Amino acid sequence: MSSIRGSRVVLGVAGGIAAYKAADLASKLVQLGARVSVIMTESATRFVGVPTFEAITQQPVHTSVFEQWRKDWHGHISLGQRADVIVIAPATAATLARLAHGLADDMLGAAVLSSTCPLIVAPAMEEAMYRHEATRANLEALQARGVIQVGPEKGRLASGELGEGRMTEPVEICGAIRQVLGRSGALTGNRVVVTAGGTQEPLDPIRFIGNRSSGQMGYALAQAAIDAGAAVTLISGPSCLKPPYGAKLIPVGTADDLQAAVEEAVRGADMLLMPAAVSDYRPETEHSQKLKKDHLGDSLAVNLVASPDVLAGVREPGLLKIGFAAETEALIENARKKLTAKSLDMIVANDAAATIGSSTSRAVFLYASGAIESLDEMPKSELAEIIVERAIQLLQRRTPKPA
Repeated sequence: MSSIRGSRVVLGVAGGIAAYKAADLASKLVQLGARVSVIMTESATRFVGVPTFEAITQQPVHTSVFEQWRKDWHGHISLGQRADVIVIAPATAATLARLAHGLADDMLGAAVLSSTCPLIVAPAMEEAMYRHEATRANLEALQARGVIQVGPEKGRLASGELGEGRMTEPVEICGAIRQVLGRSGALTGNRVVVTAGGTQEPLDPIRFIGNRSSGQMGYALAQAAIDAGAAVTLISGPSCLKPPYGAKLIPVGTADDLQAAVEEAVRGADMLLMPAAVSDYRPETEHSQKLKKDHLGDSLAVNLVASPDVLAGVREPGLLKIGFAAETEALIENARKKLTAKSLDMIVANDAAATIGSSTSRAVFLYASGAIESLDEMPKSELAEIIVERAIQLLQRRTPKPA
């Protein structure tokens, strides 16, 4: 299960122009299944209205430390003590100063002091303010207490200038929240290697042999493993996707590149998830100059040779290996052959034409034990969570990894 689904997130919104991004962050958190409570500073309400956040979260927004208590609700105390994580975005210079000095002169400061959960801050301000020694000292004091800082980024600021101080985008902050919430997950202390995307085998400097893989399955698996607490290395072929927050990205191009990266990454790892679509063949000759049609005529013969079988070549002792079989015929039969030939613990089989490049997948799991499990079509993000759950179960049944 996703680490964020069902979690209690307190979103603090301080008074800066980046407060408009906090509405997008709240929306993304709700869509991910979090229960979001919003605290706004007085100045934040001058940038974004309270009704905006109440409509997004379907919860009352907290603006005053003097709000009425009830038998089952003690204002800032309940907010702080019930939270699984508090994230402040944007975190202005003034708010960071209050937090660093432990001030409780507003609802946000009082809730933070009442909490024991992780605290994430996403600074947002003009570059001169961010680089000022007072702000730097405040951030250092917060980090020394375990506060997690996300950003800021370089970009266009409210003044129109370009510089460092722009609030990190909401999708990145969501990633940081997911990583923090997953720190006590079932894969905490485990290293997981995930491959993603297709390889590109060059014919000349312009053209290549490749496939339609988008990398969605691999990136979703990386996120699911992070949600479960794993330290994740993501080895990816060319993709337009943004790696999950917290994943160590290793970009590769060819099957040879992928093989070298996997062999290095799996040393000492606990699990390998291998959905990358590796080209089975590559051009025997890579031309150093672009092939010109006016020189070659109406036809071009290209001799292809086999690419390395990356997954079959992985022999790391104690490593849990899960492969993928994208087939166009005899799905179960072909998947079972790969399961045995590549010495896998589990293989995920699906229809290649319907799955590659799609955001959804219908999968069949085949296990080394001989068991088979069929799943209905679902988003790849949900399928990734199930695959990681099954991988955890397999890992827990195994004998301890050799020292």
